Amino acid sequence: MKIVEMRVTPVAMADPPLLSSYGLHAPYALRTVVELVSDDGITGAAETHGGERILEQFERARERVIGRDPYDLAHLHHELDAMFGASAPLPATASGTTLPQQTLALPGESASDIALRIFGALEVAALDLIGKATGRPVCDLLGGRIRDAVPFSAYLFYKRAGGGGAGSDARADAWGEVMTPEAVVAEARQMIDTYGFGSIKLKGGVLPPDEEIAAMEALHDALGPSVPLRIDPNCAWTVDTSVRVGRKLAGTLEYLEDPTAGLAGMTAVRQALLGFGIETPLASNNAVTAFADIPPVVRGDSAQVILADHHYWGGLRAATHLGQLCQAFGLGLSMHSNSHLGLSLLAMVHFAAATPHLTYASDTHYPWQDATDEILEGGRVTFVDGSVPVPAAPGLGAELDRDALARGRERYEACGYRSRDDEAEMRRHVDPNWRRTLPRW
Repeated sequence: MKIVEMRVTPVAMADPPLLSSYGLHAPYALRTVVELVSDDGITGAAETHGGERILEQFERARERVIGRDPYDLAHLHHELDAMFGASAPLPATASGTTLPQQTLALPGESASDIALRIFGALEVAALDLIGKATGRPVCDLLGGRIRDAVPFSAYLFYKRAGGGGAGSDARADAWGEVMTPEAVVAEARQMIDTYGFGSIKLKGGVLPPDEEIAAMEALHDALGPSVPLRIDPNCAWTVDTSVRVGRKLAGTLEYLEDPTAGLAGMTAVRQALLGFGIETPLASNNAVTAFADIPPVVRGDSAQVILADHHYWGGLRAATHLGQLCQAFGLGLSMHSNSHLGLSLLAMVHFAAATPHLTYASDTHYPWQDATDEILEGGRVTFVDGSVPVPAAPGLGAELDRDALARGRERYEACGYRSRDDEAEMRRHVDPNWRRTLPRW
């Protein structure tokens, strides 16, 4: 079996005006769909980050893909590493501290993990192709399923009014403005009522910390102690502020995610909280972004939970290896999410199905995406009691809807966005002088 064609399709999907420490989501989020076609006519597909740059990177990789056996993934990974060169040097803060690019760059916009992101998408597409050729679901290719359904967490955001899209493509706002503790609770209840989620995460780093503390306390009071809560300010707080929030929310949080920037900052927060007798775990997908980060994390006790993401870590097999490392070192494991469609969600489900040491419900942005934009045959992936059943069909368990994919491409061509820039959106719609500052509080 040989790969004879690689199709790369940019798509755009409506995205509501969600807020984070990076700024404001644009009316459209960009994704890229990659398809690999074999010489016997079987097609495997994957979804990853969008925009002009990643399209150019896939074009560079094309010569390494066409004519290759889809099973020959180790050589492909090696060749892509050589093609895209060493990781870009990490930027420094004003104080001279070097931080991971994912702390500073928007998801999908980092220059330090290009080879991993390109390979990760190609690997998923190849596994989807192999699964369809052999009649086996992708989780079987990763070692077999350990669970039949994968639990996800509600992902709450502070939000401006609006449903995403623009002009004649503007979408209805199903959520309303969310800027107060009461609105955060209402958003959580709507998520739970619609999807059945059993745990809640709030994207913080948007409002002054005391207001976000009030929102978490309101969630705890409204939902009760049986619903696990998390907050992720994406490094917006100083060490001192992180410690203050951790003390105030002791006994309320399941874990505190990336409160401050860098492994040294995370270690300082951990040690300070332990000094107050508070053992709330710290979680990370900003300070911990690669396998090379694991030794210093373990030495410094910088994070007790790692958020995997096959888009960043180099594919599904790498993510399962991360699960094994976390189990060996006594670290918890969850799963990071970015704005995505059903193909990415299904890939996440297969990874989770084959990873015994998935110790927390996973993140997903999927509820924020409009059903109109889904590109899978049959429409959106279904949640049952907050979980996604693991597909039994071959490959990822879905086929692309060609008409929907074409509409996604037309939306991409028409929307005008070619990269993600939440800071620019914040300046355009909220404050012309706004800049992402780390730390902000």
